[in-house]
Amino acid sequence: MSTPTHVTLSERFRGIGREVLKFGAVGGLGVLVNFGVFNLLRHTTDLAVVRASVIAIVVAIISNYIGFRYFTYRDRDRGSRRREMTLFVTFSLIGMVIESGVLYVATYGFGWDSNLQSNIFKFLGMAIATVFRFWSYRTWVFRALPETTDASATDASATAVLAAQREGADAPAVDAPVVEAAAAVVPAPVTPAPAAR
Repeated sequence: MSTPTHVTLSERFRGIGREVLKFGAVGGLGVLVNFGVFNLLRHTTDLAVVRASVIAIVVAIISNYIGFRYFTYRDRDRGSRRREMTLFVTFSLIGMVIESGVLYVATYGFGWDSNLQSNIFKFLGMAIATVFRFWSYRTWVFRALPETTDASATDASATAVLAAQREGADAPAVDAPVVEAAAAVVPAPVTPAPAAR
């Protein structure tokens, strides 16, 4: 027996809004890491602009994975960490190609190689790659858990709630539909009838 969870359109938009804010907070930190490492490498080494960008992106990818897994998407499916990390790295590398590709075309295709121009085109590439990453991470990497509850979990939690209520103890907080579903499934304890004298 499973109890479907009905989500209104406004609740769905609020949920996506919270997700976008969390994604933005982690992504904002990633942008700082990315630009910080990029500009540090540009000013302290003789690395080519795209190589410096790739190194900066890799450092930011590591930072972002930690933030996404343990902050933005901490409530998402944790089924297979190997699958999750493989997909995260794959989509991050595609994002890196998008970001570095824009910078490459600007630098080597048009000759726009000043520090300001490099940062502008790095930002443009990052913005395009961010849209791709948001879609791919939420769709494929950090998948949402199903919206319906598992029948066995419902039955177990409902049984605990009903037992606590019957004993007069404070029951843990559980949604009313779960308790109603359990009341229909879990029989009340049978008390023996008084013996006839």
